[in-house]
Amino acid sequence: MKHQVACGLLVRNGPVLLVHRSSAKTSNPNVWDLPSGHLEPGEDSRQALVRELQEELNVSVTPPAGSAIHTRRNSYLVLDVWRVDDWAGEVANAAPDEHDDIGWFNLNEAISLDLANFEYPALFQQEPA
Repeated sequence: MKHQVACGLLVRNGPVLLVHRSSAKTSNPNVWDLPSGHLEPGEDSRQALVRELQEELNVSVTPPAGSAIHTRRNSYLVLDVWRVDDWAGEVANAAPDEHDDIGWFNLNEAISLDLANFEYPALFQQEPA
């Protein structure tokens, strides 16, 4: 069965928001990642993004239009990354069991971190569509 995951690339005037995955996580422990989560039955990637950002960061977003800025597909995973430039609410770590830290990072700071995905630096440098 394929894992389907929706990720949010939150950008605030340049810096990007990353979450630090707890060392207790079985998948990708102790690395910086984009806030994300698995799709629930009946959800599409946009709906999962809205739900996950509310659950993990306590922010509300409008389901994005268009296509994800990045999709990775392989035999066991479909991962969509959505750029989010606008949200309601103050970003907070609302899921401390998922992430033990969150932070805003400029490009140089972000690319120097131990990231969950080697493809992230290229995404951090993309201009909004």
